[in-house]
Amino acid sequence: MNEPVARRVTLADVARHSGMSKAAVSMILNDKPGTRLSEQATERVRAAAAELGYRPNPAAQSLRLGKTRAIGFISDQVTITRYASGMISGVLAAAKEFGHSVLIAEAGDDGQSGIADAFESMVDRRVDGVLVGLLGARLIELPETTVPVVVVNGTTTAGHPSILPDERAAGLAVVRRLTAAGHHRIGLIGDVPHAFGNPHESVTIDLRFAGMDEAFAEAGIVPVRVAVPDWIPQVGYVETHRMLDAHPDLTAILACNDNVAFGVYQALAERGTRVPRDISVISYDDEELAGYQRPGLTTARLPYEEMARRGVQMLLGNSEPAHELVPMPLIERESVGPPAGAPSTRE
Repeated sequence: MNEPVARRVTLADVARHSGMSKAAVSMILNDKPGTRLSEQATERVRAAAAELGYRPNPAAQSLRLGKTRAIGFISDQVTITRYASGMISGVLAAAKEFGHSVLIAEAGDDGQSGIADAFESMVDRRVDGVLVGLLGARLIELPETTVPVVVVNGTTTAGHPSILPDERAAGLAVVRRLTAAGHHRIGLIGDVPHAFGNPHESVTIDLRFAGMDEAFAEAGIVPVRVAVPDWIPQVGYVETHRMLDAHPDLTAILACNDNVAFGVYQALAERGTRVPRDISVISYDDEELAGYQRPGLTTARLPYEEMARRGVQMLLGNSEPAHELVPMPLIERESVGPPAGAPSTRE
C-alpha cells in the first residue's frame, strides 16, 4: 500500500500555530521592511515555522515578487576543464549567501554562438541575473537584454560589468621575485605575438607582459626571450633545451604559464640541472599540479574562485556594477632560490 504523501506546510498553518494573522506571518517570513511588528511577534512566528518545518514555495515567491531566486552561470569551457572546481565553487557559495540557486550552461566548442544561445536560454528562464565565466580572458559579444549581466575573466563589446585578474601587478610581482633573489640572467619562455593587441584572443595578456617589462626595466635587465605558438608543456620542454644550449649562463627561467613550466621541469631533469640550486623557475596560474612538482613550483595564482564570488556579489549585491581587478597572489614554493654560488637574499 502506498504511503500518503506528506502535505506541504503553508503560511496558514504557521499563522494558526503562532496565533498571528496570515498577513503578519507573510511579512515576517518574507522579511518585508517596515512591518512595525514587535520583536516578540517575529520570534514567535519564526519559532512556529521552524517547529512545523515550513519552507517557502519558490514558485509562489517568484510569482509574488517577480523574481526566480536563481541566477544563470554560462561558461565557454570552464565547467569541462580542470579550472571548473574553483570558479563553480565560488559561484555556488556566493549564490547561496544570497539565497539563490544556480542554473549552469556550457557553450563548449560552439564558441561565440554557443554562448549567445545559452545566454538567451537563461533569459527565457527568467533568471534574476546572468554570470558569464570564461576560460580565456577575452572579448565576447552578448545579445541585448535588460537582465543584469556580469562577466568573469573576460569583457564584452557592450561594456558589461566585469571581474578580471590583476595581470599587470602579477607581471611585476613575478619578475621582482626573481630579481629580489639576485637573478640577472633570466630566460623568458612565452611571448605570444598573435595574442598581443588582440582582445578576441586575450584582454589581459598585454597587461601581464607590461608588468613584466616594467619590472625588467627597473632592474636594468634584458631577458633572453622566445616567442611561442602556444603555452603547452612541449613548448617549455623544447625551448628550455634551446635556450640553455645557447645561453648556459642563465640562472632563472620565467615560464608564462604552468603548462610551459611543466615542460621546463622535464627538460631540466633530463639535463641533470637541479631546481632551484642550479636554475630557478617561476610561472603563472597555480594549476593543481604546480604543488605536486618536486620541488614545488612558485607561481602567481589565477584567482578563479574569488573572481566568481565577486561576480555573484556584483550581480546580486547592492554595490554599483563596475570593472574590478582581483589580485593574483604569488604562491611561494621551493622553485626559486639565489643564483648558484650567491648568498640568499630572501628574508
